[in-house]
Parts: sequence; C-alpha cells; structure tokens
Amino acid sequence: EATLNESVRALYQLDYPLHLIRGDEFVEEGKLMRHEVLRNTHKLTVLDSLPDVDAFVAAGKHVLFFSHQWTSFTVPDPSSHQYECMCHAVKDLAMRNGWGESLKDVFVWVDYSCIPQANPSTQNLAIRSLAAYASSATYFVIVAPDTPHADLDDICDLDTYQRRMWCRAEQVCHSMRNGTEGMYLAVGKNVAVEPVRRDFFAESLHVFNGELTCCRLEHKGMGACDRQSLVIPLLGLYGELLRASHEMEREIGNADAIHSVNAFLSEIEKHQEEVFPRTFKRTMWRKNRRLTEEVLLFGDLIDRMKARISSGVGFEIDKESVGTLSTKASETFVRHGASD
Repeated sequence: EATLNESVRALYQLDYPLHLIRGDEFVEEGKLMRHEVLRNTHKLTVLDSLPDVDAFVAAGKHVLFFSHQWTSFTVPDPSSHQYECMCHAVKDLAMRNGWGESLKDVFVWVDYSCIPQANPSTQNLAIRSLAAYASSATYFVIVAPDTPHADLDDICDLDTYQRRMWCRAEQVCHSMRNGTEGMYLAVGKNVAVEPVRRDFFAESLHVFNGELTCCRLEHKGMGACDRQSLVIPLLGLYGELLRASHEMEREIGNADAIHSVNAFLSEIEKHQEEVFPRTFKRTMWRKNRRLTEEVLLFGDLIDRMKARISSGVGFEIDKESVGTLSTKASETFVRHGASD
C-alpha cells in the first residue's frame, strides 16, 4: 500500500526543482552548456513544484522537453549536431505557434543543462524527478539526427535512440499523461520538425526492453539497476490512466483524449507482463564474483493498482499543499541567483 501511495505522490511532487533555460539564451550559448555553468551565470529559471509549473504555463510560457541520447561517454554532444537540431526546433515551433521571434516565452529542458552534473546527491534527486519533468512539459521533442558516436564505431540515429531505456521512459512519461499531440521529431538542422505518429508510443511502452549503460557495465560498483528507479513513476502514471478511463466511462469528454487513453490501456493489457515485468534478471559483481539473480520489479503492483482504482479508493492528493508561495502570491518567476 505504501508503494501505491508513493506512486500517486510522485505525480504531484518534485524531489528536485525543475530548471529551465530561456529560449533566446539557449540559442545564444552556441553549444549545450553544463548545468553548473548556467547556474553560476544566473541563466536558469527554477520552478519548485508542479503547481509552479502549471502556473508558469498558465502565464503564457511554453516548456520544451528535449529527449536525446548522449553521443560520447563523457559529454552529451561533442559534435554539436544535436544542439544545432534543438536550436532549429525551438525556432521552428516558435514560428509555427506564433510565440514570437524573441523566444523569451519559450523555455528549454535538456538533461546536461538542467540536471546537476557535479553533485551526485542532487543529481540523483533530479533523476528521480525525471518522469515528472517529462510529463509536465507542454511540448516533447525527440532529437535524433544521424551523428557519429565519439567513442564507438557507431552512428547514433533514431533507431539507436529508440533502443535506449531512458529515452523510451521519457517518451512514455510524457505521452501517458498528455497523449502524442505535443510530441515532435527533430532529425536535422535544416529539416522541419514533424509530429510523431499517433501509434509511436506502442514501441516506447516497452520501456524495460530498452538498453541501459548500468546493465552493459554489469552494475560494477552500483547498488541497483536503473530499471528499479522507474517503478514508482510508471506505476503512478498507469494509475492515473486507469482513473481517467473510469471517469470517462461516466462522462462525455474529449474524443481524442478518450481514444488516447484507451489506446494506451489496450496496448498495456495485451503486453502487461512485458510492459510491467514482475521480475528481471540482474547481473552484478560481488567480491570479484559475477552473479546473476532474479530481482523483484513490479511484482503484483499493477494488479493491486487495478483493484484500487476499480474499488473507487481515492487517487487524488491535496494539490494545494504542494504549491509554493511563488505561485500562490504572484505570476512573476524569478531566475536562479537573479537580483533584479
């Protein structure tokens, strides 16, 4: 029961504030900038809670979440191919939607710039909030131009992007809550961004079939597998989908929304054991010995969430209690470290 409650809480609370870069400054930087550099030069806008994010968007701001794969082991984008693609996407979407050429109402989230890189503790808190970041963004852009990997004899492209577990997880966290209407694909700096296909989520839903660096390294020096960190957020999103479906049965709502919710639930129902594995095999090293063991992942949590929603047990928490004074008192959002 505690795990179910925690999954619901995770939908409405951030373990680490959402950090964003204003569109015009993102484009002016010339490359993806490290989080600490942007923080120390006061170029990050900080939102402490999800109600803050809602108020930020209600005030006319547009949040673009860029999902991409790193093209080296140490830095995200050594060739700047992906950065150039991101800049093109920002300008293209701003022009299409009439946001203005200044880009001052457009805000960007991208991992290297918006997640702490130097402090492992705060970095872990931000990673725990990744699902909430992705699901609360107004637009989600998959950035996957053909780019050589700096450390491997390999080309990174949409296929390699789609094989990464974290890339799939980000897509699912956004689309399970928002549908695919605000999701776009950017594959080149001279190519217009395109909406993803409506059925694009079907492969992404199989999050746990994706590739992980921790598994490739056989968890040497690691306490857990990254798969385990996704149980809570994905369980909560699934519960919200079920709740939405039950409410739609009683009310006449938006046809597109109903279709989107039912499409997700239908795909999950057909492949539940694969989408939400009960267990998984983890290879680890202990005292110089290689061990493979079966580890609990979702167990019976999906069945328990279904029973909870079907019985009508409350799913909501008091959203008013997770806001901050910045959203309750005004619509002015102060940038990190700013004195003006």
